[in-house]
Amino acid sequence: MRLLLVSGLSGSGKTVALHTLEDAGYFCVDNLPLPLLPGLIEQVRSGDYDADEDRHLAVGVDVRSGLAALEGFADLLRELRGKGLQVEVMFLQASSEVLLRRYHLTRRRHPLARDGVPLVDAIERERDWLGHVAAEADLTVDTSRLSMHDLARTLRDRVGLLGEERLSLLFQSFGFKHGAPLDSDFVFDVRCLPNPHYERDLAPLTGRDAAVCEFLAGHAEVEEMYDGIQGFLEQWVPRIRQDHRSYVTVSIGCTGGRHRSVYLVERLAAAWRGREHVTVSTRHRELSLPLESE
Repeated sequence: MRLLLVSGLSGSGKTVALHTLEDAGYFCVDNLPLPLLPGLIEQVRSGDYDADEDRHLAVGVDVRSGLAALEGFADLLRELRGKGLQVEVMFLQASSEVLLRRYHLTRRRHPLARDGVPLVDAIERERDWLGHVAAEADLTVDTSRLSMHDLARTLRDRVGLLGEERLSLLFQSFGFKHGAPLDSDFVFDVRCLPNPHYERDLAPLTGRDAAVCEFLAGHAEVEEMYDGIQGFLEQWVPRIRQDHRSYVTVSIGCTGGRHRSVYLVERLAAAWRGREHVTVSTRHRELSLPLESE
């Protein structure tokens, strides 16, 4: 049996994540107090629930378990893994600004917004409490700029590898003017490269278009940047995989996130696709946004 612990800030998409996992065949339990987790596992392992030896179990963990239980999360993981369980932790997060906006839209009550505690204070307290879980995460997903459908697709792409000896390598482009992604393992700043935005014919295009690719490929510094990033990854990704990491997110940022970063993400992804024990995916965070001036 494989166990996936799904946690995250309230409003970051934990319910969507669990529904997605349920659709994928996971046996899902939400809002389970952490002290009850070992008992649930024993019940599933010994009961008819586990008739299929490949049964996957996903359990939602949130702040309602209480601070004391959350502080002991790392010890609980060691205990479970010491019993031979394959356990992975997924943590969803989002910026406080986005969480505030989502709560104002849904008008739902935050679990820590009691006794007159302002919503913004409740969010920051939850972020602090759940830091004990976030520190143990195998996969962290920043949902600040993801729709429900985007989140579901991301989880299907990445969590589908659970239990396989493969590394999920995500290359994502972004624009620094919109903020750096919170779920990055490595961030590369390519704003120093020639910017196609200032070429009249190229500005409306993206780094996926042939004309932009030709423009960027014609500059030696772009090739040097690509070679530098690729060389870094060639050296360190195999070592990361040897350390039994399942997920790595590489973020490439330019100013607007439409030209230089997109071009490099596509090239890097192409270089890594087809390799043994590595599954590659891409995300272009800003391409769904309206075209803006840089």
